[in-house]
Amino acid sequence: MTDQSDHPATRADIEALHRPDAWTPEQLLARLNELGFETTTIDHDPMWTVEDSQRLREDPDEQGHCKSLFLRNKKGQMWLVVMLEDQRLDIKALGLALGEKLSFAKPDRLMQYLGVIPGSVTPFSVVNDSEKAVQVVLQKRMMACAHLHYHPLRNFLTTSITSDNLVRFLNAQEHPPHILDF
Repeated sequence: MTDQSDHPATRADIEALHRPDAWTPEQLLARLNELGFETTTIDHDPMWTVEDSQRLREDPDEQGHCKSLFLRNKKGQMWLVVMLEDQRLDIKALGLALGEKLSFAKPDRLMQYLGVIPGSVTPFSVVNDSEKAVQVVLQKRMMACAHLHYHPLRNFLTTSITSDNLVRFLNAQEHPPHILDF
C-alpha cells in the first residue's frame, strides 16, 4: 500500500500538477466517443501504484489491468511501454529488441512529453504529444485481453477499451504502436 502522505491529497491538487495545456479526461473521453469507441469509465480513489489498483479493484480476478512505463534512450528518444500490471519488465531485453539502450525517464520529461504526472501515465497520454516524439510499445500478451483498463489522464478514473480500439486510437493520434512479445 502506498503512503498517501507522499501524494497530493485532493483531486484539485492532482489537477494542479498536470500541464496547463494538457488534455483533460473529459476532452479525452469526448475524443474516444468521436472515434466511435464504446468505453466504460469508473471513478475511484487515486491509484498511485499497481498495488493501489489491486487493492481498490471491485473484481480482483478481472483481466486486462495494465501499467505504463516511460523510458528513454541516450539520444533522448522517448518510449511509452504499456504492459499487463502483473508482468515484470526486462528493460535490457526490451532494449535489445528495439535496438536501443533504455532507462527510465525522469518525471519532468513525462510532464514535458505526455503532460501527466507519475501515477497517471497511460497510452491515452499521447494526446498531449503534439510533436509525435514518443514511440509507443504495447505488450503482445496484453493485446490478447478482451478489454484493457487505463487511467484517462488522471489516476482517479479508469477507462476500459478493447485492444483493437486502443490500436485505432493510437493510430488516429499518429502514434502507431510497436506490438512486441516481451
